Amino acid sequence: MPRHWPSETPLVRWELDVLDRGCRVCGRKMHVCDHRRHPIYTLQGPRLLVNRLVHCADHDCAGHHRTVSPEAEAAIALPRSIIGWDLFCWIGHRRFARHWSVPQIRAELLDSHQIGLSDDAIEDALRNYQRMLAARQQDPCVLAEEYAAVNELRLSIDGLQPEKGHETLYVVRELTLKRVWFAEALVSSSASEVHRLIVEARVWAERLGKPVVAWVSDKQDAFLTGIAAEFPGVPHHFCENHFLRDVAKPVLEQDCHAKVRMRSKVRGLRAIERAVLEERLPAADPSDVIPTGVDEHSATSPEPVTAAGTVVLDYCAAVKGILNDDQGGPLHPPGLRMAGALREVRQSLERNLQRKKGGALKANCSDWRGASTVD
Repeated sequence: MPRHWPSETPLVRWELDVLDRGCRVCGRKMHVCDHRRHPIYTLQGPRLLVNRLVHCADHDCAGHHRTVSPEAEAAIALPRSIIGWDLFCWIGHRRFARHWSVPQIRAELLDSHQIGLSDDAIEDALRNYQRMLAARQQDPCVLAEEYAAVNELRLSIDGLQPEKGHETLYVVRELTLKRVWFAEALVSSSASEVHRLIVEARVWAERLGKPVVAWVSDKQDAFLTGIAAEFPGVPHHFCENHFLRDVAKPVLEQDCHAKVRMRSKVRGLRAIERAVLEERLPAADPSDVIPTGVDEHSATSPEPVTAAGTVVLDYCAAVKGILNDDQGGPLHPPGLRMAGALREVRQSLERNLQRKKGGALKANCSDWRGASTVD
């Protein structure tokens, strides 16, 4: 869809001409037959590319019906695009190097460069950027240069499914340089579809002229049969993460049960926080009358939390963070980490109680300790 530029847009005019005016058929000089106007955004501001279109003036020449465009236009912007190359690269870098979202990119363009692009225009640019990046990553000459000093290849394949019912993205990576070779979303995870990807990986390896000395994947049947057929005799290792997860499944089940028991014993946090916050409020007396002219909110404004109350609230926040931390894995079970962190909190409380500093702090800590005993 063509973009309608506001009439007040300050477009700087750039006139572009064909470098060689000689007709490629008869050799006569070509003449200007038309102009094509191409407005674009650049980081230096909006520009209007005025392209002088030329053709051979001889009606009997075969080149008369062929219009030639200026070569410089392609070096400034993509055909039929409203974004110049400098802005195109800027958008791609922010998205894929800094992981900015489309709204972030749009806001920064408007604030810093006064460029008002829609979300659709930015998303179109990102799709083109992805295509170009993928094409460069798969360029045989670039690959050959990257792997010039590599003697052996180690390949891996795995499927990534965002949600059930969605297509699975299968990714083939080379582990020596940690480089993604290619990826394809498959509607079906059948052995024939996966086998096609393994055949493509073999073609890539043959193109590089390097031997494949190992494969890494999980124990999916399609991987086992496909790799054995296309890479006979090549060692096939199973993914360490999948292996540990399967081996540690009974331990993780017990770890999960331990987390449930610990959460059931560490109770009363909200009651302690409420008690500390209620200490801020002034004592309410029904017989008190707010004087005329005094603001009701200022007359009943709460007092700041005491130092002891602040410490108690910090302890409560720390314990909440520990209880909500489910990260880890087979090598670092979250239940063991939770027990260790709660033990450290309890030891910290014991040290505070032994010092006997601050009656309010001691009383609150005593109540909390009784409510959060962990076996």
